[in-house]
Amino acid sequence: MIPCLFASDLHGRVERYERLFHTMASEHPRAVFLGGDLLPSFAPAADFVDDFLKTELEQLRSQLGKRYPDVFVILGNDDGKTPESALLEMADRGLCAYVHGHRATLGPFTVFGYAYIPPTPFLLKDWERYDVSRYVDPGSIPPEEGRHSVPVSKRELRNGTIATDLAHLVGDEDLANAVMLFHAPPYQTKLDRAALDGRSIDHVPLDVHVGSIAIRRFIEARQPLLTLHGHVHEAARLTGCWKDTLGRTVLLSAAHDGPELALVRFDLERPDQATRDLVR
Repeated sequence: MIPCLFASDLHGRVERYERLFHTMASEHPRAVFLGGDLLPSFAPAADFVDDFLKTELEQLRSQLGKRYPDVFVILGNDDGKTPESALLEMADRGLCAYVHGHRATLGPFTVFGYAYIPPTPFLLKDWERYDVSRYVDPGSIPPEEGRHSVPVSKRELRNGTIATDLAHLVGDEDLANAVMLFHAPPYQTKLDRAALDGRSIDHVPLDVHVGSIAIRRFIEARQPLLTLHGHVHEAARLTGCWKDTLGRTVLLSAAHDGPELALVRFDLERPDQATRDLVR
């Protein structure tokens, strides 16, 4: 057995982290996956990493010793890129593996991380990319027209796509034993349903599915063992589902729009038997 925990979209809520850390200390998972949008918007994110996350994980490692889990982390579109350096320092200390754009190992399994999402109406574009083309949904802002906290070349902003990034990330590798840690969910699944019913912009109805076409096509074509997602908080409430499948691939989401911590538990040997609790 390889028991794992998955949480996403914690948005710097200390009480959610405390519930997560308590579960890590009591259940001794082999691995913990954190799927982006981890940091607060009301305080400097890098300070939150240094003053809270690093301190709490160091205490947890001291407490658990050899039972301290592998912690795999990506950021999300609300986090910006500025905190990357603080997370990389945590990774250097062995507190986590920062896996955006990288691969890591977990026993016989390979973990890949990818944080970018398709363009949104929000101004911060650090973690937004064109999806499969330079098309953006009505009301959304193209990546080159938004705000970035770190410099990005105009060429990258105009030409980069999620589809191209994913092809470069995995290459020709067999993904039968791969875990993909995404922030965005795949398009037209139970995990990407947004509360946009009846809304339109310039008389154009808005698509209620806001996930990534590129991620969906990638999953359908490459069939990784398991994909983990967040981002669309209300999807589980609207669809009644926090998991889905595309072919043989199991899809799990830890996004949640209530005050609780949505905590997904799964065994990598049997990811289709995953469970989710709303921890108060």
